[in-house]
Amino acid sequence: MTSKDSVNSFGARDTLTVGDDEYQIYRLDAVPGTEKLPYSLKVLAENLLRTEDGANITKDHINAIANWDPAAEPSVEIQFTPARVVMQDFTGVPCIVDLATMREAVAALGGDPEKVNPLAPAELVIDHSVILDVFGRADAFERNVELEYQRNGERYQFLRWGQGAFDDFKVVPPGTGIVHQVNIEYLARTVMVREGVAGGKTVSVAYPDTCVGTDSHTTMVNGLGVLGWGVGGIEAEAAMLGQPVSMLIPRVVGFKLTGEIKPGVTATDVVLTVTDMLRRHGVVGKFVEFYGKGVAEVPLANRATLGNMSPEFGSTAAIFPIDDETISYLRLTGRSEQQLALVEAYAKRQGMWHDPAREPAYSEYIELDLSTVVPSIAGPKRPQDRIELSDAKTAFRKDIHNYVDEEGSAPHSQLDEAVEESFPASDPAVLSFADDDAAVPSAAQNCDGRPSKPVKVSSAERGEFILDHGAVVVAGITSCTNTSNPEVMLGAALLAKKAVEKGLTSKPWVKTNMAPGSQVVTDYYNKAGLWPYLEKLGFYLGGYGCTTCIGNTGPLPEEISKAINDNDLSVTAVLSGNRNFEGRIQPDVKMNYLASPPLVIAYAIAGTMDFDFASQPLGQDHDGNDVFLADIWPTTAEIQETIASSIDRDMFVSSYADVFKGDERWRSLPTPEGNTFAWDEKSTYVRKAPYFDGMPAEPAPVADITGARVLALLGDSVTTDHISPAGAIKKGTPAAQYLEANGVSPRDYNSLGSRRGNHEVMIRGTFANIRLRNQLLDDVSGGYTRDFTQDGGPQEFIFDAAQNYAAQNIPLVVLGGKEYGSGSSRDWAAKGTVLLGVRAVITESFERIHRSNLIGMGVIPLQFPAGESAASLKLDGTEVFDITGIEELNKGKTPKTVHVKATKADGSAVEFDAVVRIDTPGEADYYRNGGILQYVLRNMLKSK
Repeated sequence: MTSKDSVNSFGARDTLTVGDDEYQIYRLDAVPGTEKLPYSLKVLAENLLRTEDGANITKDHINAIANWDPAAEPSVEIQFTPARVVMQDFTGVPCIVDLATMREAVAALGGDPEKVNPLAPAELVIDHSVILDVFGRADAFERNVELEYQRNGERYQFLRWGQGAFDDFKVVPPGTGIVHQVNIEYLARTVMVREGVAGGKTVSVAYPDTCVGTDSHTTMVNGLGVLGWGVGGIEAEAAMLGQPVSMLIPRVVGFKLTGEIKPGVTATDVVLTVTDMLRRHGVVGKFVEFYGKGVAEVPLANRATLGNMSPEFGSTAAIFPIDDETISYLRLTGRSEQQLALVEAYAKRQGMWHDPAREPAYSEYIELDLSTVVPSIAGPKRPQDRIELSDAKTAFRKDIHNYVDEEGSAPHSQLDEAVEESFPASDPAVLSFADDDAAVPSAAQNCDGRPSKPVKVSSAERGEFILDHGAVVVAGITSCTNTSNPEVMLGAALLAKKAVEKGLTSKPWVKTNMAPGSQVVTDYYNKAGLWPYLEKLGFYLGGYGCTTCIGNTGPLPEEISKAINDNDLSVTAVLSGNRNFEGRIQPDVKMNYLASPPLVIAYAIAGTMDFDFASQPLGQDHDGNDVFLADIWPTTAEIQETIASSIDRDMFVSSYADVFKGDERWRSLPTPEGNTFAWDEKSTYVRKAPYFDGMPAEPAPVADITGARVLALLGDSVTTDHISPAGAIKKGTPAAQYLEANGVSPRDYNSLGSRRGNHEVMIRGTFANIRLRNQLLDDVSGGYTRDFTQDGGPQEFIFDAAQNYAAQNIPLVVLGGKEYGSGSSRDWAAKGTVLLGVRAVITESFERIHRSNLIGMGVIPLQFPAGESAASLKLDGTEVFDITGIEELNKGKTPKTVHVKATKADGSAVEFDAVVRIDTPGEADYYRNGGILQYVLRNMLKSK
């Protein structure tokens, strides 16, 4: 955003000539001290130089970053103005709903609705709505896209309206790719060029490409030298509307890469190792920056893979500086020669070109010798829980005990005889589950102590087979993390080719999925002649989008789902994604593992997590010889030769030539017109947002909280996946009840994510994850709580209880443990919280984005005193809470603590001072206004 003339205190404004074109730039070398800064802080310094206005961004702020002390704890607040915003449709739809509602609210308060427009480029990629209903057959892609349009027609019409109604807002239609891969392959500029003002004249201003996105994996673009990270939808809306992101100048962790990856090790293995290392080191709220001579040896696709997983290791960003590899990738992906020349010239002029001989000072240092990385997976429920592949079977056998009921098992001999009678030991479907020393795992407790529960399944389509604990029922090559990387994608395809040539097949109980991040993957698979081998193993094209990784896995075959649920089997999913939290991937699946694309295929062939690739054969070849994973694993040379012969620039140019145009389905959608949206009261997908209902032009004073009840008492590591509505809508739940009351049949429920534009559905799905454990109840999982508006506090759905509390004007609080709100940056985790009536969340610690989002929705985030917790304070959630001291905010200052009094039923009370986690003056302004959107809207009215 460069519409205003900078104050230019340092005389930094200058001209950069590239070829025949001239660009205005703001020289970093005009500010002493910036030359020694890490790359990422140079980007922030330029941002402040260019947007200096003498009020919100001053000379002192610029000096503060130039004189940054690597050893200091963050204390200086700055206002960062992102160059653009990227969105996916799950989080993007409510953003546009809110903007459409803001237009009406501005008009109602006497303003001009046309003023509500993105002030920075905003680009939305529809990639989260395709569900893998159909798989393992040639028409899977067409059928899934057809079903996607049937389900989401209302949403897509709304987005098409938005593309026409709002300036600087573009939509990439369904069936194109995953937002983060589309971002690095097409949308990212690395250096932006926008019209700006200098001395009253319009000029072309060049500056670093920066972005915020409504998906936490926006950090993938860090691999291209673009500083950006995930924010909540509410923050993204504010950024679109010209509001800077308030932040503290962060600590920067220097991550040195040395050595070379060994053969057989993939980028996925590297990123799982880095995730493990940085989680242990502790990088929450920090920037991670890769440096050293080894950087030049890291291909761009691998850089993007590392950047992508930044949320999993907890950092705000994980960035690589610009160098020759950056330019090579931009050229490969079809950027113009003028753009390439500009990126190189600008980076070198600003001291942003990577020079391994000049090492910046970092706050902390960490190093990885790439030659020490070994093949790995992660699971069964967190991406940082790395397991070396050689230990995978042992780890599974330890973890499975946490997922099964080991009581009431049948006698060993009886079950053994029953299985042998039904399935001879020679049956390959049985042998795939064989122990090291027995043909069939045959009792509820094997001789090795592993729980076992063999279940016979008969399928007209898949034949007869046995399912047991640990069966891999989902194998998905999916998500931006890996489908952007040709090395692992072609490695998987070459492994499939060798497997098929050896006569191996995927097991009949595995739901296979191939969902590339862009159409370019299909192009190079076709050119390399590898699609037929993937299809032979069941990996047909299912869709271009986030499928397995976000829970759009779709239903398992009915007979398999029935066997799992009737027998309470703990089955597994293996996916090449970045998220494997409980309850996320597929409702029938309890254990989820992240793995590289080649390993996803290997596990589809093995059919179980109870497998050791080193000692157990995947099957036999045509001559009856055992085939091990090592026999079909492609060599590095084979992969590189295939990349060289099958990928070229023209693929990217042609794939993105008409990227916003869409197919015939998209173009034929009826599109509403007008600068305000004509809401359909019957719509169950898109409804007018409630946040501005009755909003006055001036905010009311904030108030203390009295007489509050606990909606949920939660433990450690409660993620936004536990809080936010996502995944399938189950019959009988409040969301399902709402839909049925509005004439929607169960077959048309669609997913919660697809209905993010309807707050009525979303609040009913908040705190409703099937794996959520509310400690107000004993040994109960799911979206339930105790309702203290009724005698005895009976168990109720959280939504129903919240409605009863609201009817009696009783405010609510949520109590949590450590790392509350980690996981995806999801606006609905905060929006749903406030709409349920929650006024405060008290935890031991917060994840950065969710804490910020709570403030953005008018919920105050508080922390227990250091070393204390709900348990240590003997809080059980039955208390009545009074929180005093919040009203100090009305005096223009933020209190460090507020006083909490929790009164028990017997009249005794627990009292403590909670730390107020409103960390910046900007956040305090948002809270005083009832939220960030209300703050922005009021400022619009004042500027008319």
